[in-house]
Amino acid sequence: MTERTNGQSADDAGLLDEVSAWLDEHWDPDLTVAEWWKLVGASGWTAPHFPREWGGLGYSRRSVIAVRAAFQRHGAVLPPSGMGMLMAAPTILTHGTEEQIERFVTTIYNGSESWCQLFSEPGAGSDLAGLSTRATRDGDHWVVSGQKVWSSGATDADYGMLLARTDVDVPKHAGISWFAFPLDQPGVTIRPLVEITGHALFNEVFFDDAVVADASLVGGLNNGWAVAQTTLMFERAGIGAGGIMSGFPPAGPKGGFLDLRAGDAAPIAPPAAQSKVLSVDELFELARSYGRADDPVTRQKLARLVEYARTGEWTAKRSVSETARGRGAGMANIGKLAQTRIAKLATEIACDIVGPEATLWSPDGPRAGRYAEALVFATASSIYGGADQIQRNVIGERALGLPKEPDPNKGRSFREVQELVRAQVER
Repeated sequence: MTERTNGQSADDAGLLDEVSAWLDEHWDPDLTVAEWWKLVGASGWTAPHFPREWGGLGYSRRSVIAVRAAFQRHGAVLPPSGMGMLMAAPTILTHGTEEQIERFVTTIYNGSESWCQLFSEPGAGSDLAGLSTRATRDGDHWVVSGQKVWSSGATDADYGMLLARTDVDVPKHAGISWFAFPLDQPGVTIRPLVEITGHALFNEVFFDDAVVADASLVGGLNNGWAVAQTTLMFERAGIGAGGIMSGFPPAGPKGGFLDLRAGDAAPIAPPAAQSKVLSVDELFELARSYGRADDPVTRQKLARLVEYARTGEWTAKRSVSETARGRGAGMANIGKLAQTRIAKLATEIACDIVGPEATLWSPDGPRAGRYAEALVFATASSIYGGADQIQRNVIGERALGLPKEPDPNKGRSFREVQELVRAQVER
C-alpha cells in the first residue's frame, strides 16, 4: 500500500515546512492553553484553509488535517476546533458586520469561546423552515421562547447559532433571523440526550424569555434563512471533507483546559467519545496489525475508502469555491452524502478486519470497544448534518432542476399555516 495519508496535497506545497518552522520558533510548553491558542489563532494556524483576508493562510481544506498532525508530532497543543470553527466563524465572516467579526470570530480562532448549533426543533427537523421558536423585539434586545433539539455540545458551549422566528405574518422562509446567542443566562435550560453509544453528545435546549442583543443579529432582520444556508453549506462541506465537529482540547472555559499549562495539556488523550468516525490512517494501521494488509478484499475496500475520502474532499473544496462565485448548488449536499458513505464503509472495514471481537463493548473489546461504538454510531451519519433524503431532495431540486413537491401552503404566512393546523387538530 503506497497511498499517501499524511494530509498533503498539490495545493499545500511548503505547508509542512512552514508549520514545522513556526512550531520550532513558537511552541512554549510553559504557556497556558489560552495563551498558546491566542498565538496560534493570530498566526493563522487555527484556520489555515481560510483565505488570508479571513485570517487564514490560503491553503487547501485538507491542510487542517496536515496542520493538526504536525502539531501532534511536535508535541504541541492542537489548534482549537469544533462547531465555532466549522460553521459559526465562516458564517459570520460571510454575513456579519466588522464589529461582529471582531467580537465573535476572534474568540473562535483563539479558542476562548465554544459554540453549538440551535437549528432543529421537535417539530422542525427536515422541515427546518417550519421552526416555531420565537424572538420578539424589546428595545435593543430580543426575547426568545421555544425549544431546540439535537444540539451537539450545547452543555459546553458559550454561544449558539440560533434560528428564531421574528415575523409570523410572512411565509415561513421569510420570517426567520440568525442570532449569535449567549447560552449562559437565566431562561436557558439544557438537557443532555443519552444515545445508544451511552454518551450524550446531543442535547435539547429550552428558552423561557431568554434574551439576545440586537447587535448579535447576523445578516439582517428576517434574512436568517439565507444566512442559515451558508451555515449548512459550511457544515455539509466540512463534514464531507472530514471536518472536525468536536475538538480536543475543547474550546471555551467550560472545557477546563484554558488555564492549564500547555505542556501538561498536550499529552492528554481525548476520550473515545471524541472521535467516533474511523480515519483512513487508523484503518491502514489496523489492517497491518491484524495481518490483513495483503488480503485482496481488504485492500480493495481500503482503496475504495481512500477514493471516497479524496473525492469527498475535492467536492467540499469545489463547493466552497463555487458558492463564493454564486454557483455550486447541491455540491455541499453531495459532499455530505459522501461522508455518510465514508463513515459506513470505514466501520464495515474495521469490523471485517477485527472479526467478531469488533462487537465487544468496553472494556472487553479491542481498543476498549471503539469498533463496537463506531458500529452503532455509523447509522447516525445518515441523519446528522441533514438526513440523506433531504440532501437528495436539495440536489434534485437545486442542482438538477427537478420539480419540487407540491406545497399547498405556498404563499401563506406562517401565522395562517399555524391557524390551519390548529383548526385541523380541533376537528
